[in-house]
Amino acid sequence: MAHIQDLLQEISLLSSTSATLGWDQETYSPTRSVVHRAKQLAYLQGKIHKLQTSDEFCEGLASLDPANQRELTHRYERATKLPQELVERDSETSSLAKAAWSEAREKNEFQTFAPHLAKLLEIAREKTDHWGFEDEPYDALLCEYERGAKTREIAALFESIDTELAEIAAAAVEKSSVIPADFLHGPAPIEAQQTLNREIAESLGFDFAQGRIDTTAHPFCTTLGPADVRLTTRYENNDFSSSLFGVMHETGHGLYEQGLPASHFHLPSGQAVSLGVHESQSRLWENHVGRSRPFWEKWYPRAQELFDHLSEISLDEFLPAVNRAAYSPVRVEADEATYDLHILLRFKLERALLAGALEVADVPAAWNDEFEKLFGFRPTTDSEGCLQDIHWSMGGLGYFATYSLGNINSAQLFEAAMKDESTSSAFIKGDFLPLLGWMQKNIHKHGSNLFPQDLMEQATGSKTDPKPYLQHLRSRFTNELG
Repeated sequence: MAHIQDLLQEISLLSSTSATLGWDQETYSPTRSVVHRAKQLAYLQGKIHKLQTSDEFCEGLASLDPANQRELTHRYERATKLPQELVERDSETSSLAKAAWSEAREKNEFQTFAPHLAKLLEIAREKTDHWGFEDEPYDALLCEYERGAKTREIAALFESIDTELAEIAAAAVEKSSVIPADFLHGPAPIEAQQTLNREIAESLGFDFAQGRIDTTAHPFCTTLGPADVRLTTRYENNDFSSSLFGVMHETGHGLYEQGLPASHFHLPSGQAVSLGVHESQSRLWENHVGRSRPFWEKWYPRAQELFDHLSEISLDEFLPAVNRAAYSPVRVEADEATYDLHILLRFKLERALLAGALEVADVPAAWNDEFEKLFGFRPTTDSEGCLQDIHWSMGGLGYFATYSLGNINSAQLFEAAMKDESTSSAFIKGDFLPLLGWMQKNIHKHGSNLFPQDLMEQATGSKTDPKPYLQHLRSRFTNELG
């Protein structure tokens, strides 16, 4: 009989191999390789599923410590409810769908992606039928990304703040209206952007001996091994800040991955606890650090060296522009003040799709209608509307809510970290490594030993609470910009 640790190591090797092939597909693989790559990934997922549902796996769970036993039992029970055929079909369908989404987005043709979305939606419904759910099918999908979360709880959380979020957004946009949209635009050679991105990521603690940055259509972070964390970004020729803040966001994810116990890579105790916590790390470094005055007091002179047009812009002019709020059709380009409105839209549409209240063919119109209610205008193309995100093509229904959960968690964790005098005093001086140390101690090193809400309570003294986030937004956007 195979020992449980041997099985877990084999699953880890197969999973990281699958991740490597997935990363390659999103970065460097040739267009026509997608069909074979889809079969490779489906094959690997089938092998993983077979190991995760084996008698040896089940029998070996009793030998693990309580936290790892709890999490792996949960995964075993979820896996055994899914037929291997469905797992393989899900993997192959999503691989093909990602390629179709990329083509559809480039051509602005939703109909190119629509048949793939319909297949993925049907697979999602099949999975919810197998898994079961307490209140609504969305529960079964949400649980994949946010352990222990219920749709009704997330919906209640969002409903408790949606009015205030809209008010803050409107006030921030009005206050920012005096700042031209292209105020910071100017020649931004990609090589110079790459230099600044790497220097900043390294200064925040990202270890390039265990990671790298590459280029892709939709920025992401993925972990290919215990010492192999990949960040990706995209570049604008006249706006260095777009790529930089994207890299800081992905660096936050990468710092979390590099801070997990490497010797436990094959165990839940060496893996991130949830996307809501993962996103808290990316948003913390992107926004609470990257858009702060101490950060730019340190890094603005270097940016001015690399981008000549900044020499004519003072720091006091630069900071309000960096924190400029404006309604944008694109989520990944959205400022803090308006970002969550994008998530409220996606959360609503995902639930409607899964429940059958929204047909795939009606997605573009429904998207634009809801967007207009929230933002006051309609996207001009599907590429900047319902085709802008990769998540649905990945089969990631149930994912989007964790972005706003991460925003809320980020403010709560940042507030708690700043109560530590050594961390806060270093932050003011532009030294952010003590903040990383606080996160490593209170979040990273715990892996999945605790449920997400228990981890938040242990780190901050309370479960997820929107008050620090709303206060942060009010302070940054309605009191003073910058």
